[in-house]
Amino acid sequence: MNASPPRVLALILAGGASSRMRRDKAAVEYRGQRQLDRTCELAARHATGVFVSVRADQVDDPVRSRWPLIVDSVPGAGPIVGIRSALAHTPGAAWLVLACDLPFLSDAALAHLLGARDPGCLATAYRSAHDGLPEPLCAIWEPGAAAELADFQAGGRRCPRKFLATHRARLIEPLEPRALDNINTPEEYAEARAILDAPAGTARMQITIQYYALMREQAGRSDEVVDTRAATPADLYEELCRRHPFTLERSLVKVAVNGEFRDWTHTLASGDSVVFIPPVAGG
Repeated sequence: MNASPPRVLALILAGGASSRMRRDKAAVEYRGQRQLDRTCELAARHATGVFVSVRADQVDDPVRSRWPLIVDSVPGAGPIVGIRSALAHTPGAAWLVLACDLPFLSDAALAHLLGARDPGCLATAYRSAHDGLPEPLCAIWEPGAAAELADFQAGGRRCPRKFLATHRARLIEPLEPRALDNINTPEEYAEARAILDAPAGTARMQITIQYYALMREQAGRSDEVVDTRAATPADLYEELCRRHPFTLERSLVKVAVNGEFRDWTHTLASGDSVVFIPPVAGG
């Protein structure tokens, strides 16, 4: 008879400095609720216990201390320390590790991840919808990962994403591409709040976008699917400029919707395919 897989506890990573946000990401609010509280409550519906990962100087912080804490217990910095500390805290458990700054994460996304879990691997993780690489901060880390993570860090490496890319991990495709979008800057926070705090009944649409030439280089991808309330290509381009380091003025870019060139004021609909075409060098 096969043994049951290790139970799953949840670890919410909230020990970062939030330097790019310029305020504590755990304390920012969506729909009147602090982000850390929302993530903990979400995780509690899918795991047998929830803990918050913190640095030693954060144990008395009122935002974090209302939850059970796991204080970084191994040397170093970054999320690898939080993951290793959790694995050492309860060695026989697997850990659903989540960044605290995923405001679009849903019950469906977590249920899909847990349903795809392979306890025979070191981890089960989503593959990024943006670059195809593993997403280590929305992943299930199995007990067997502890020793290999220790060796990995002892070798001078500390990136959990690179660990998953080079070790035995099961990678799955996301059901909701935006569910794994983390919010790191005030501009991204304003955009996320505009979406999540919009009045009930305001339609959200899913748009497929393709990029070419310079815009593909600056976006770091050739295409993506976004959830948006942008009514026109002009609105959509403005939204995307807050997400990617685009340098082209809109007047220099052409836009096509569903294979036809359109005006920037064209009305978008859910399911549309939008192509942004920058100037082409040469003559």
